Amino acid sequence: MTLHVSTEGRADAIPNYRVVQWATGNIGTYALRSVIEHPNLSLAGVYVYAPAKVGSDAGKLCGLDTTDVLATNDIDEILALGADCILYMPAACDFDEVCRLLASGANVVTTRGEFHRADSLDPAVRKQIEAACERGGTSIHSTGSSPGFITEAVPLVLSSIQRRLDNLTINEFADLSERDSPELLFDLMGFGKPPAEFDEHRLSYMTGSFGPSLQLVADALATPLDSVEVSGEIATARRPVRIAAGILAAGTVGAQRITVSGMRGGRSLLRFRCHWYCTTDLDPAWDLRATGWHISVDGDAPLDIDIRFPVPTERMGAVFPAYTANRAVNAVPFVCAARPGIRSTVDLPQIVATLR
Repeated sequence: MTLHVSTEGRADAIPNYRVVQWATGNIGTYALRSVIEHPNLSLAGVYVYAPAKVGSDAGKLCGLDTTDVLATNDIDEILALGADCILYMPAACDFDEVCRLLASGANVVTTRGEFHRADSLDPAVRKQIEAACERGGTSIHSTGSSPGFITEAVPLVLSSIQRRLDNLTINEFADLSERDSPELLFDLMGFGKPPAEFDEHRLSYMTGSFGPSLQLVADALATPLDSVEVSGEIATARRPVRIAAGILAAGTVGAQRITVSGMRGGRSLLRFRCHWYCTTDLDPAWDLRATGWHISVDGDAPLDIDIRFPVPTERMGAVFPAYTANRAVNAVPFVCAARPGIRSTVDLPQIVATLR
């Protein structure tokens, strides 16, 4: 007996979800475009922060044709839409705001990092969020490229061929010289500052951003971590250099290498190490790779993996938002189908894209 399996109409068999794009920065604008072009997502609304964008057509905000969906900065207008999901991508997380969205019946997918692991939230905040999910029958999920894809989805896949895991290390390399974001690079990340001003805030930020992902993976492997530790190094620019964001003065921070280690039994079991730099002319000299990831797995099935971004540095600013936005957009159907609550990468099925 011969069986014939047809894949025609696969996209048509998937429910259509009405989605709101919340915020239209670099990542949000890319996500907005993806929602408009997605075969199984319909754009219900757009929330913006800049007054000049209010009333603008969503298509015009992301370089597409008009959609007749106009941007607003009124949360009540967003809640009245009755959307299935909100792609929440602001510069800062407002927990009360998130609770209003969830309680209204809208699921939330966010590139904010606060919800990668429920156990890592402040207990009072977690209780507040979970109560909103129960009221609305909704779920919330944090994802993106890093943290997210490279710190959760990839390690879980790689560990699936191990029976003994001694260490998994993710090295992230990012050349930020063409990133035209002065506030991000100089104010938030500390590039261009004297070395003495590169303070503990950066280290604590990295612990909060990447520690929950490492803990999530360890929990999933039934090897919970004893602690998460962080350390950092910097290198300074040897001479003045012009980058897209401005001038990097000689003697100021030109590169940073921060290591977040998930410790178990007195040794590092899982580790994320970023190598972020705005110039390669450094003091001291560092061995830096082009933008991408290098993953090493030490276990009974050792692995050494390079994931490279085959994009010229000058085009990285235009392409890079896809790495974060796409996974969030692709997660929408899975989060909408999930049971109410804070849902992690481990809670959801494998995220599979529906391509146009």
